[in-house]
Amino acid sequence: MRIGLIARDPGHPVLAAAAELLVRRGCEVEVVPPGGAVGEPAEVYLLKARTPQALSLARELERRGAVVVNSAAATELCQDRVRMAELARGAGLPFAATVAAGRLAELAPPSHPFVVKSRHSRRHDLVARVDGAARLRELVEHWGEEEVVTQPYLPGSGWDQKLWVVDGRVFAARRRSELSPDDGEPGMAGEWEPPAVPAALALRVGEVFGLDVYGVDLLDGAVEPVIVDVNAFPGVRGRPGAPEALAGLALRMAAERGRVSAGRGRLAGRGR
Repeated sequence: MRIGLIARDPGHPVLAAAAELLVRRGCEVEVVPPGGAVGEPAEVYLLKARTPQALSLARELERRGAVVVNSAAATELCQDRVRMAELARGAGLPFAATVAAGRLAELAPPSHPFVVKSRHSRRHDLVARVDGAARLRELVEHWGEEEVVTQPYLPGSGWDQKLWVVDGRVFAARRRSELSPDDGEPGMAGEWEPPAVPAALALRVGEVFGLDVYGVDLLDGAVEPVIVDVNAFPGVRGRPGAPEALAGLALRMAAERGRVSAGRGRLAGRGR
């Protein structure tokens, strides 16, 4: 059985640990750089990279019959925060109101605090609280041409609830919010067991978005849970059991693909 990793950094702790587990199970694991070429496709590919080149490769592999986790379509959807919010709110999920605002330089000075984010989610994108004209001017100096969305600023505890799901298994932590001042608090809290409602919300996100490996960011301290972001194939660093869940997902997907291929072969044989 062959499993492919589409990744810029195959040494990422979770990917590397999952790959080691797969090798122990007798799998051949091959790393494909995002812009690389593939001969005979493997049964399953884990799509960690989210660059345009990686998505193009994933779509080609899907066309050739490989299973890609997450699919190229689902991964691409999670990169557009407007589409993300529209899908979530249309499905009844409590997603923060998200408005396409054009270029950051076009925003008017705020009359009340709000959150501004890059419209297109990626590493090191813009996520900031804007609470006055001075702060907006500061951001425009560096991000003026950035296409952005705005969300209402919802006061919380200063911590975000980070929930990650791998094949239906929920992992969680609390992390200092990017919108909170640097007060010397540690960036990540220790082990945290999410309440039932946030955990159920996280699982529902996977159903709505068609994701198997993903992250959900919730506002910590809100009266009701509010989803502020969804990420396809996040890092899930430091969560015991995550590599095992990821390896198990790859094996299950490969087995399911094998059963489907075998069934098609039998049907084709009967037709001759």
